[in-house]
Amino acid sequence: MEKQEPLKKAGSTSGKEAAEYHIKDRCLIIKVKQDLDHHNTLSIREQSDKLLDKGQIKSIVFDFSGTDFMDSSGIGVIMGRYKRLTLSGGKIFVTGINRNLDRIFRMSGLYRIVPKFDSIEEAVARSR
Repeated sequence: MEKQEPLKKAGSTSGKEAAEYHIKDRCLIIKVKQDLDHHNTLSIREQSDKLLDKGQIKSIVFDFSGTDFMDSSGIGVIMGRYKRLTLSGGKIFVTGINRNLDRIFRMSGLYRIVPKFDSIEEAVARSR
């Protein structure tokens, strides 16, 4: 995948960026750089919604390779983006899922609606 500069970095309460955003082929790639919990879900939700409001995004790939944990507010971020995109025929994908996150995705049932891929490139290709 070609190197792209991030569109925006969303902050968190810890002062570090919670996520980076890239757009490729009408696919919003959200590289989550911290745990997806109540401390940073608001900034990720707001920034992703701003980008979705522009109307050119057809799918979202959440890259969790920089994440070890997700709580119920993180599940809510994914569900909210899923509901929003499916209304317009879009899709959501995830990648970079470690063992801890895999367990959360399985227990919550997210895999029934959000497919997992081994790489960002594979997910972006599927989004077309």
